[in-house]
Amino acid sequence: MKTQVGIIGGGPSGLLLSQLLDLKGIDNVLLEKHSRDYVLGRIRAGVLEHGFAALMREAECGERMDTEGEIHDGFFIAHDGIKDRIDLKGLTGGNTVLVYGQTELTRDLYDARARMGGNIIHNVADVQPHDITSNAPFLTYRDGNEVIRIDCDYIIGADGFHGVSRKSIPKDSIREYERVYPFGWLGVLSRTKPVSPELIYAKHARGFALCSLRSQVLSRYYIQVPLTDTIKDWPDDRFWVELKRRLPSDVAANLITGPSIEKSIAPLRSFVAEPMRYGNMFLAGDAAHIVPPTGARGLNSAASDIYYLYHAMLDHYKNGDDTGLAAYSDKALARVWKGQRFSWWLTNLLHQFPDNSDFDNHMQQTDMDYLFTSEMAQASLAENYVGLPF
Repeated sequence: MKTQVGIIGGGPSGLLLSQLLDLKGIDNVLLEKHSRDYVLGRIRAGVLEHGFAALMREAECGERMDTEGEIHDGFFIAHDGIKDRIDLKGLTGGNTVLVYGQTELTRDLYDARARMGGNIIHNVADVQPHDITSNAPFLTYRDGNEVIRIDCDYIIGADGFHGVSRKSIPKDSIREYERVYPFGWLGVLSRTKPVSPELIYAKHARGFALCSLRSQVLSRYYIQVPLTDTIKDWPDDRFWVELKRRLPSDVAANLITGPSIEKSIAPLRSFVAEPMRYGNMFLAGDAAHIVPPTGARGLNSAASDIYYLYHAMLDHYKNGDDTGLAAYSDKALARVWKGQRFSWWLTNLLHQFPDNSDFDNHMQQTDMDYLFTSEMAQASLAENYVGLPF
């Protein structure tokens, strides 16, 4: 096969770029090692920046998102037994976020690619990029006993943290920055009415909690747990009791519980690899950076990568201008690091750290006190939460 852009990874990042390029007549092939059903079975966050929502509409994938998604003007931070609201819309001059599950967003992208006859190849084995520093890079994958080759102009590595793309870059040509946090998030999805129409982030002496939602009949709740814990340690009854302990009394009293329909524990890490380009291969999304889920920057940071790549490819193929391709890594990383800072700060503000000193705990409390006595501090939080400009 021959194509212009070879994309590794069939998650939201790869699908969105494939769709955007196809709409502009830029040929691409997308390789995904799992089945479509497997990809759609992954339960992930669903808070979209206004910029990401606009990009979905540009990709002609926003109709169901706009119909079923919920616009949120703000969210709550519970602390010291009370609940304070961050007025996103008021503090940012009208910007909001859209709550829409990543699974549904991915389904919309798959449906759009199917309508356009997009070239997506599932269940591929042993995907490998080759000659990525040359002007003739290519991809190979195995189909049974046969090895298939795809010649392309550029390769996009959107295959996640554990994917092959970043690992294909020589170690002396890439630098990795990482912080692993000493706890995880236990998440429960339940078919129950959400306890609040807006998200509640809760700081408590027993640990962090989050009340989120996917719709008015589907709730997503999280609590901070030690990394040594397993799903078996947390039957539903124990989870609901612990969640209530970490919420203000009025919220706990209104919490509707029910059987979990999905339960998982996710470790937390901050990670950045730079540069995000090596030769004619470009990294995007989790292949290059991971954030803690606090503040919902992960999917949104990936969307900004796709925005920059899409416009750079457009300039290259339509105008013969390679300025965007040359600047991609620096431009993407500038926004990525700001997203990292915000996620790191919010994680430090809201979680209990087992090794914190008394000084650390006092600083954490002072940070919370300052946040809710300063409109400028709240405005900074809101500006980052709704999304910095692309």
